[in-house]
Amino acid sequence: GVIPQPAIYKPRPRWTGKQLISMVIPKEVSLFNGTDSGENAPLKDEGLLIQAGQLMYGLLTKKSVGAAAGGIVHISYNELGPEGAMAFLNGVQQVVTYWLLNNGHSIGIGDTIPDAATIAKVQVHIDEEKAEVARLTAMATANELEALPGMNVRATFENKVSMALNQARDKAGTTTQKSLKDSNNAVTMASSGSKGSSINISQMTALVGQQIVEGKRIPFGFKYRTLPHFTKDDYSPEAR
Repeated sequence: GVIPQPAIYKPRPRWTGKQLISMVIPKEVSLFNGTDSGENAPLKDEGLLIQAGQLMYGLLTKKSVGAAAGGIVHISYNELGPEGAMAFLNGVQQVVTYWLLNNGHSIGIGDTIPDAATIAKVQVHIDEEKAEVARLTAMATANELEALPGMNVRATFENKVSMALNQARDKAGTTTQKSLKDSNNAVTMASSGSKGSSINISQMTALVGQQIVEGKRIPFGFKYRTLPHFTKDDYSPEAR
């Protein structure tokens, strides 16, 4: 195709990644995908807008390039037939292969380590909810916990503890995700749809959190405890 005018002239001509990708997108393709929240956010480079084969803003993801209805491959096939779809796939493959050859992509332990301020915030969230669990345990022990409708006291206790620990996980995950940069390799993989998700990143950077099996906390596999390493009748977050 025709090489477009460079987006940057000084100190030397430079083309953006969007210009490069636009060269392989057929001119017949126009596509709009909003963000997950439904808002139009071009200044944040979120969502996706392609006009007449030009990538205006956003990033190509698994949803837009993969084998999904309404994606670029689907539109190319409908508008240009199998040859048009094949030409697009070949062009994208060349661009991606060249980028991987010259730039590369890797993920390491450094991508999962948040800064000190974020670690402190995560610890605050964990401590708050552990204190809430301790309060619920004390109320249940003193027979002061009021049963929820349709539940006995034990089920109410488990339900409220699960809610508290899930809140700790969600708050910690949100805090760490806000602290990670867009250039973070783990974030790049999750946002593009190639591998992983925001939950995976939260579990790697903050905490794994309470595990739920069949809608309940981990049941007692041994007599009155989950593992022999814990004392009997231990209902603390660590023991369940």
